[in-house]
Amino acid sequence: MARRSPARFWDPRGDRYGIPTYPWRMAPPHLATRRQLAAEGLRPGGQDVAAQVLWYRRRGLGVAYLYDRRLALPKRTPTPAQRAALAKALKARRTCPRCGLDRGYVLRRRLGCCLDCADPWELDAA
Repeated sequence: MARRSPARFWDPRGDRYGIPTYPWRMAPPHLATRRQLAAEGLRPGGQDVAAQVLWYRRRGLGVAYLYDRRLALPKRTPTPAQRAALAKALKARRTCPRCGLDRGYVLRRRLGCCLDCADPWELDAA
């Protein structure tokens, strides 16, 4: 099998792909993915996609959209009410509707209850 060249994805002006495109690990340092921004405590802040990274995968092409770090804004901090609502929602996902106990793990949707309350035949089907 012939090895495919990543140079095919080198298009910093965006002539071929419509937006600036780079091969894997060859994007300029001022561009970052959403995850990279989040790791730095930033968010895109409404800016449009600045560029993309393309790479070969087993099933076609992989794509990651890049945003300009210089235009990124700090992450917003949730309000106390938002934190309380999130804690309540997560607790509901851990509470068994049959026995009413907080099991400490997220219940399987397929079962609809904790493992202790599930019938053995339900466990086999899941």
